[in-house]
Amino acid sequence: MSWTSTERYLIRPAPGGLALVQELLNTRAIPPYGEDVLAGEETGGRWLRDVTSSWAEAHGWPGPSGEPRPGDLDRVRALRERLPALVTGEAEPVRAPTDVSLRPGLDEAGRVALVPVGSPGEWLEASVWAQVLLAQTDGTWQRLKLCREPGCRSAFYDRSRNNSGVWHDVRRCGNAANLRASRARRKQRTVGALNGEATAGE
Repeated sequence: MSWTSTERYLIRPAPGGLALVQELLNTRAIPPYGEDVLAGEETGGRWLRDVTSSWAEAHGWPGPSGEPRPGDLDRVRALRERLPALVTGEAEPVRAPTDVSLRPGLDEAGRVALVPVGSPGEWLEASVWAQVLLAQTDGTWQRLKLCREPGCRSAFYDRSRNNSGVWHDVRRCGNAANLRASRARRKQRTVGALNGEATAGE
């Protein structure tokens, strides 16, 4: 299965169901690397159809009911806006996130699974919440992160042994952050030296 929104940032998809959550998060615009996949009805609708059909096929589940309906993309965009706070642990306790439908089913290994139903937007939203629940249960949720670089904030899966990663790409985003920090320290030393000279001259 190809996760186009994630792969356009040269990021490896997360394992299992977290790849679906990651894919939705990475539909956001991250200038100058990519535009908002969900901004337009045509591109957003195509993405929604492709992702839901691919996810259903990969799991052997029935796909969503029909084509995207009016409001489906708004539903998916709203979900995307809620997820970052959940990933960073800043989400406040609230009532059930939305009205979604999940039915018991069996996956290819014969294990009980939560199978989404509804229109493409409803189907995707139900799938995402189910995968969040499963990842929180199996302990992998804390490895899904947002890049610390303010201009990036892409979603990545931290594969480091001690779960200490903060950038999706150390060479690109990590170096940019280190360069800013180095410049800030140099500026601080310069200001401190100038203040010292001014004090000595008084």
